[in-house]
Amino acid sequence: MHRDLWRWPAAELAPAIRSRTISSREAVQASLDRIAAVNPTINAVVQVLADEALAAADAADAAVKNGAALGPLHGVPVAVKVNIDQKGCATTNGVVAFRDVIAAEDNPLVANLRKAGAVIVGRTNTPAFSHRWFTDNDLHGATRNPWSAGLTPGGSSGGAAAAVAAGMVALAHGNDFGGSIRYPAYACGVAGLRPTPGRIPSFNPSAKAERPITAQLMSVQGPLARRVADLRLGLAAMAVGDPRDPMWVPVPLAGPVAARPIRVAIAPNPFGETVPEVSDAVRTAGRCLAEAGYAVEEIMPPRLGEAADLWHRLVINEGRRALAPAVQQYGDEKSRRGMDDHIAYAPRLDGDGILAGFETRLSLIRDWQLFFERFPIIVLPVSDQLPFRAGLDQEDRATVMKLIDAQHSLLAIPVLGFPSVAVPTGLAGGVPVGVQIVAGRYREDLCFDAAEIVEARAPALTPIDPRD
Repeated sequence: MHRDLWRWPAAELAPAIRSRTISSREAVQASLDRIAAVNPTINAVVQVLADEALAAADAADAAVKNGAALGPLHGVPVAVKVNIDQKGCATTNGVVAFRDVIAAEDNPLVANLRKAGAVIVGRTNTPAFSHRWFTDNDLHGATRNPWSAGLTPGGSSGGAAAAVAAGMVALAHGNDFGGSIRYPAYACGVAGLRPTPGRIPSFNPSAKAERPITAQLMSVQGPLARRVADLRLGLAAMAVGDPRDPMWVPVPLAGPVAARPIRVAIAPNPFGETVPEVSDAVRTAGRCLAEAGYAVEEIMPPRLGEAADLWHRLVINEGRRALAPAVQQYGDEKSRRGMDDHIAYAPRLDGDGILAGFETRLSLIRDWQLFFERFPIIVLPVSDQLPFRAGLDQEDRATVMKLIDAQHSLLAIPVLGFPSVAVPTGLAGGVPVGVQIVAGRYREDLCFDAAEIVEARAPALTPIDPRD
């Protein structure tokens, strides 16, 4: 067997498997061996599917030998988060009461991964109800950040980010409603894509009700990986249409060529409270892009704080109707406390207030689209703070209010509906730090291009062995 295949990115594994330089079985076995070696420490993968994965790998190798048509992730080991349906697995969403909710069919995203030839080796952890920036629940336990047990791995896709960072899989699935891809990527020193809503189809057949309106408009599925090139592959695999998701939009993965030089806005300290290490990361990304020929200007985007505030006004007020009662009934103590604190943060709105919020949202998007006419790309902090201390959201309410305040740049983007790539820029005192790169609707390609430039000039942080 080729050594250290667990270190290989998906963009190298896939062509090597297609050319029979390596086999899918070798790649998948290397992934399973790495899970066995480091997952007991990290607890990122909460269901290992070894037998199923090896059988799928053998089938993938047979398809290569038989000259069958092969997808972009053919034979590549990947992981899926426990909050979406995968046939034969429990869609627990980190909740004890849901441990026996066995999916009878695949979510469209899982189906698309299979069509692309990916081999699912396991399911990754999430906080209860996927509603915290910390990954810990009473059913599966806590996921630790590979960089330090004292840091959150992020949430809600903390299991996915930690698994990728530690080399358990080349690519992992996550979802992002309030930063649940971008923040774990930031905290674990990997890359993550929040695509444009409507880009990747999703639907949980096991769900007993349709998603609330804010989730329909703002929640997305997407990939996490160690390299931006793998995010490209992940998006291509995940974005195939499915009639079960009426929100899916058939838009090409690449848009028109942008006029050169591409103008880039950077906002190193958008709310006046960004720690110097994060502001430096934004400016570093700006210098990388300037050296590559982009025209970079430090400028504040329109109404960023208003967009972040609107996330709480819409999402949390709608959550009072359905999510909060479910968390109170079925959630663990940590999720109940988190829900209570978010509700305390957001002003209570009546129906007219929520409708007015949706009207405001349209004007925010219009102002940002006019901004993107001038600056097709903007670089922002992911968070105003370095990755949070583990369990920080379980401290006093004043601390939690400051924690939420630090996430304004993270929360604004779902309201606006634009794609964003979180990409690491290096370390600050041994802790990962990075930025998010945002572009206009369905311009993930512009995000990728800029993120790859930043990535090429940054130190490679992962994969890593778990640290104390």
